[in-house]
Amino acid sequence: MALTEIDRHLLQRCLAEEPGAWKDFVDRFLGLFVHVIQHTAHARSVPTSTDDIDDLCSEVFLALLANDYAVLRQFRGESSLATYITVVARRVVVREMARRRMSEALGHVNVGASALEHAHVTRSDLQRVENQDQVQRMLAGLPEREAAVVRQYHLEGRTYREISTGLGISENTVGPMLSRAAAKLRERGDA
Repeated sequence: MALTEIDRHLLQRCLAEEPGAWKDFVDRFLGLFVHVIQHTAHARSVPTSTDDIDDLCSEVFLALLANDYAVLRQFRGESSLATYITVVARRVVVREMARRRMSEALGHVNVGASALEHAHVTRSDLQRVENQDQVQRMLAGLPEREAAVVRQYHLEGRTYREISTGLGISENTVGPMLSRAAAKLRERGDA
């Protein structure tokens, strides 16, 4: 299927960074990304929670925004925009799932989602409890916005939505910010 005029115009608006263009893009393709995540997870027998889906959607959007929309700028129009970004989204999701599995194998992730469901504990509550002693080390050297997210999540026990509203950031960016902060802690050897 060829690139439609609607998608061509939407893509041009996004690349020109017109007001409201990115919101229109997200509204148009968010459902597609959720479907790609669910299908990929099912095909790989990877259980996903709502938070996992939000985090993976965020990773897809970050990939599309990276380097001044480099991925979208590389689109040549030889297929539909939906087909192109489906392939991009699938690659991002597969890469992220593989990274998470590797982290689990290396012991960076303590408990799988199914074990948490049986224990009637949420993954976020477990992380908060286990990471309390590391939060202060995690805060050192973080940019202020990331430090605020870490502080509110780990110390104040706020939800992604509460953090997003309080700091005026997208709810989908909270998870990746927490992950990056934890990764920085591991890189420094404090984890």
